[in-house]
Amino acid sequence: MFFGPARDATGTRATLVEGRTVGDVVAATVERYGEELARLLPTCRVWLNGDPTTPETPVGQKDEVALLPPVSGG
Repeated sequence: MFFGPARDATGTRATLVEGRTVGDVVAATVERYGEELARLLPTCRVWLNGDPTTPETPVGQKDEVALLPPVSGG
């Protein structure tokens, strides 16, 4: 799933991407959506099924990887 600027960069709320790990999924997503998304990644949190995760975490078919850019508000 994509939120905020990541959604703007991809033009979609969600997509299906295959990978064995969270890192594989993120890399495949950047390959699909390009440089604008790649520029956002260093500031994003990556979550798996609603919890913070690491690139090495295995991913299954029913898992959801979310890219969460920083949020500001007041």
